[in-house]
Amino acid sequence: MKKFILSILAFMNLNAVNVSVEELIWPQGDTFLTFLERHNIPLSIYYNLSGEDKELASELSAGTKFQILRDINDEISQILLPISNEIQIHIFKDINNHYSLDFIPIVYEIEEMILNVQIQDSPYKEIKKATNDEILANAFNKSFNGSVNFKTLQKGDRLAIIYERKKRLGKYIGEPNIKVAMVETRGKQNYIYKFNDVFYNADGKEIENFLLTRPVPNARISSRFNPKRFHPVLKRYRAHLGVDYAAPRGTKIYAAGDGVVSFVGNKGGYGKTVTIDHSNGYMTLYAHVNGYAKGIKKGKKVKKGQLIAYVGSTGLSTGPHLHFGLYKNGNAINPESVVRIAKSELKKEQKIEFNKLKESLDNQIQASFKNHINKAPLEDIANITEI
Repeated sequence: MKKFILSILAFMNLNAVNVSVEELIWPQGDTFLTFLERHNIPLSIYYNLSGEDKELASELSAGTKFQILRDINDEISQILLPISNEIQIHIFKDINNHYSLDFIPIVYEIEEMILNVQIQDSPYKEIKKATNDEILANAFNKSFNGSVNFKTLQKGDRLAIIYERKKRLGKYIGEPNIKVAMVETRGKQNYIYKFNDVFYNADGKEIENFLLTRPVPNARISSRFNPKRFHPVLKRYRAHLGVDYAAPRGTKIYAAGDGVVSFVGNKGGYGKTVTIDHSNGYMTLYAHVNGYAKGIKKGKKVKKGQLIAYVGSTGLSTGPHLHFGLYKNGNAINPESVVRIAKSELKKEQKIEFNKLKESLDNQIQASFKNHINKAPLEDIANITEI
């Protein structure tokens, strides 16, 4: 447990300054209701939520860092529980000194950086040495997805990245957003570019090898992924951290990809749920199922397209459907970004847009080489290219 004092917290309104803040880690096996009971917070703040919001509370996962704020009497005044990189549960005392609950956006800064270094060892070690950011180093390696053989690297080859990092309370949160990455092998510069959440090489060909199939073939999507949305009528933030497929009760659900079953059982508002761990830090979640296929249990290896469960309406569900979630290193991402039968091909209009983006990013990378800039905010490069 870490305690510290913040004189001003910009992401919320407080009645007093000099608030005591505890930073804690959500424990394995804990539920939202047991958390409320342990801290003597009325369970009604959960039971009064809509079904959709109760479902969001099921997104709390072990290892998540959260904050408890206490007043001068050492009583809990507020609690911040992140459920994704974009939105968090906010428990607070209202004007009548009663506990209330809402969902609010996570306020963060975005650092947009360019990194350009010579390779003396390995890309991972060079990036970590230059940034002290292991997550960025891992993301760089994985982004090439085997399309470049790093074993052919020689001393003096270069690598470059333009990326974004979200920063909250002085710490990085979530995954880096790599916009372009380049690694030089035997004098050849190999580029990859992120376009519409997919990595492409310089020829506009997708390099993603991790593709998922629809868990319920031919089913209609009834609700799409939405990490953070301000509801204009309710005047509050909502989120939907997955894709819903509407289908009759009993419809077969298939594993979206090869992996190992990591959970089978009840999961709060999600009801009967199956989760599968895949390669490269991916995990898929199948919720509200009616029942499980024979032999599906924790530790079971499954293949893409293997029967794992049946559509139902268990948990907090208004009707039969499958809630399908996709997570990368514990963070919810849009399943539709990798749920495809084959690698995506850019259409004519998209290719024009891609080439414009590519030209801009290439110019920024080359400017960093020309001006011997190793690490800097991207705006510094933009200023140079405009001169």
